[in-house]
Amino acid sequence: MFIIYCVKMSKDKYLKDMEVIDSDLMEKVLYHMDKFNPENFNENDVKIAIKKENLSIKDFQALLSPAASNFIEEMAQRAKVETSKHFGNSISLFTPLYISNYCENQCIYCGFNCKNKIKRGKLSLKEIEEELKIISKTGLEDILLLTGESMFKSDLKYISEAIKLASKYFRLVGLEIYSLNTKDYKYLHESGADYVCIYQETYDKKQYAKYHLSGPKSIYEHRFNSQERAILGGMRKVGFGSLLGLSDFRKDAFATVIHGYYLQRKYSKAEISFSFLRLRPFINNIPELNKTITEKELLQVILATRIFMAFADITVSTRERSKFRNGVVGIGATKISAGVNVGVGGHETKEKGDKQFEILDKRSVKEIEWFLEKNGFQSVYIDHIYL
Repeated sequence: MFIIYCVKMSKDKYLKDMEVIDSDLMEKVLYHMDKFNPENFNENDVKIAIKKENLSIKDFQALLSPAASNFIEEMAQRAKVETSKHFGNSISLFTPLYISNYCENQCIYCGFNCKNKIKRGKLSLKEIEEELKIISKTGLEDILLLTGESMFKSDLKYISEAIKLASKYFRLVGLEIYSLNTKDYKYLHESGADYVCIYQETYDKKQYAKYHLSGPKSIYEHRFNSQERAILGGMRKVGFGSLLGLSDFRKDAFATVIHGYYLQRKYSKAEISFSFLRLRPFINNIPELNKTITEKELLQVILATRIFMAFADITVSTRERSKFRNGVVGIGATKISAGVNVGVGGHETKEKGDKQFEILDKRSVKEIEWFLEKNGFQSVYIDHIYL
């Protein structure tokens, strides 16, 4: 039996091997977030924002405000126009593959929490290839490799070899792993990784400290600058996300999008995607985490983001029920997962580790494809080709 120890550390200091980059993105994002009071907007502000061709940051705030909750239909109509304009009827499909669930962070909202007593496991390279082979038979071309956040159990060499295997069967390889330094992102990009997803979870620094009790992830600033380091390391696309419900969901959604907005202004060729996740039950779930935002509120966040950042990918997770995911494709969401298993392995090999959380939409790739075709959408398996 392997034991991963949670590492206590000062939450306001970098570890000695953590890279410090010269960036003003965090200062800009936190400035705007601190100034954002959702109660300061009225229905007229919302009406003006919906009709604007190019929205300001204030207009985006108006669309996230409580005042906009009575204009969901109007926002949906505008969002649908923007989605169609930039993406047509295309919906990108992908699936995640969890290759390890060992973790060194004590994040109290997560099933992989290093203090949580769950079955830990890690796929061998042979098992990873077996999983990749069976998933590739579904026709998917985009795979997202995930690990728990343990550099000790899932080191860079292991992840690099997993990427190389994935590149044999898929044309797009994404990563959702622990935060890295620029040179490490460069190493994994050169191994074949195309994009990375890094979630801040909450941008509220006080709440962040409350939920991240120990481990490298508890260093707020290092986590925040992960996407910029990934771009500097050569990744062409980066994903942003927050776990709505940990703090004021309107301010967290706002900060998530403004983070991506400013990064793309700084690096014009960077591709941006957003995921807005809601809390889901996990093994040994903590009762006080049972609060969540409503589907209507989540929909408002997605629509506001689409209207403000019309060209960005928006992914909707299998954390959401199939009816909600069905309703949001085409009016906001442009990328969805299919055939998902959030345990370690479980497609071809025996599941070696417990799941990170419970999912609600358990449809197979074929079932998702059938729904999209029936409703006039085109399933897209790859959005980028290297020449």
